[in-house]
Amino acid sequence: MSRPSIRHTPAKSNFDFSTNGLTIDDVTPNTAIVTSRLVRQGPVTEPLAVPIYHSSTYAVDKMEDITSGILDGGPIYSRLSNPTTEAAEAMINSLEKGAGCLTFSSGMAAVTSIFLGFLKKGDHVIQQIPVYPGTATALKLLRDSYGVELTTVKDVTVEEVAKFIKPNTKLLWFETPCNPDSTVVDVEELTALAKSRNILVAVDGTFGSPALQHFMPYGIDFSMHSCTKYIGGHSDLIGGVVTTRTLEQWRILKHIQGTFGNMLSPHDASLVIRGFRTLTLRMDKISSTAMQVAIFLEGHPKVQRVHYPGLKSHPQHEIAKKQMSAYSGMIMAEIKGGEQGGRTVAESLRIVRLAVSLGGVVSLVEHPFSMTHGRYLLTPEETDEGGITPGMLRISIGLEDAVDLIKDFEQALAKVKI
Repeated sequence: MSRPSIRHTPAKSNFDFSTNGLTIDDVTPNTAIVTSRLVRQGPVTEPLAVPIYHSSTYAVDKMEDITSGILDGGPIYSRLSNPTTEAAEAMINSLEKGAGCLTFSSGMAAVTSIFLGFLKKGDHVIQQIPVYPGTATALKLLRDSYGVELTTVKDVTVEEVAKFIKPNTKLLWFETPCNPDSTVVDVEELTALAKSRNILVAVDGTFGSPALQHFMPYGIDFSMHSCTKYIGGHSDLIGGVVTTRTLEQWRILKHIQGTFGNMLSPHDASLVIRGFRTLTLRMDKISSTAMQVAIFLEGHPKVQRVHYPGLKSHPQHEIAKKQMSAYSGMIMAEIKGGEQGGRTVAESLRIVRLAVSLGGVVSLVEHPFSMTHGRYLLTPEETDEGGITPGMLRISIGLEDAVDLIKDFEQALAKVKI
């Protein structure tokens, strides 16, 4: 005789417990299939992995619960709130330490939500260049179609930015480290300048991740990250996040998100949660490896120059030391031989993959001049103004060992003819 299960009771539905007076005998089989739901038994437990709540809508006991849920929190309709998505937001905010976080369907959805929520016709924006081309395109659209004034600044210092501030300047937007040349911006000094003039400050910190740099204590208004990159960390999701300084700013963004429906999906939110749990561990390994690769590249005779915040040769190395706990995995290396030199290295690597995006476990390389910052998004004048050169490579270091990556670059560089 087989040993009986140690569990005494099987799973039961609402019909087994005569919920609302209905039993299985009161409905047809089809209705039972459609409306049955599990009734939990035993002690209350909590799953260690956050469940994916696929439900688009949630049943309530009273009509008043709808209003209460919308105003005070709680899942009512997943365009407005979803437990999986909110779990990701709460987790990220525990590191960012803002008034609140909101996750979006992409990094660009996060960026444009800030623009839609806080800019109006006649407002002036100061934008750093080079900057992520999607952001640049969105700002040009606001300028050309909606009457927002736009000034681009290459040298993002307090002295330079102060020259361009106008009475109608509403927002200062910059990245640090910057895409693709890894320029580092002094967030503390620029925020102090902006606050003295009642200007909003938004920082895209995607290249560094919230594990390595914390800007909310400086008083910035919006900390933005592409979750597609380091936060997700596995090249398997698209998402964005914004952390706000004040609750009122969060509420404005929440209204924009609910109105335009650009929220993160529950499935992608679950991937964000999984990736975020290992963010600090990954960034430590990635930063250590990137430093070794950057040192190798800087010393190679076929490399014209290297920008990596951890190198003493980086123009803003001292600023990076002040505001970053480590230097991330993003390296800009300009290969001798111009476009052909850059192409030769990019297409000859065997471990590092040729692909756009960044921040995953696999090392990637891309050629900004012909790919991310090429003619399909930027004009030749904008490419030149942003310092995007033909031999420039943007390298995203992953979790491979440094010795293997260095060997890979060594064999690829050996094929460059100068």
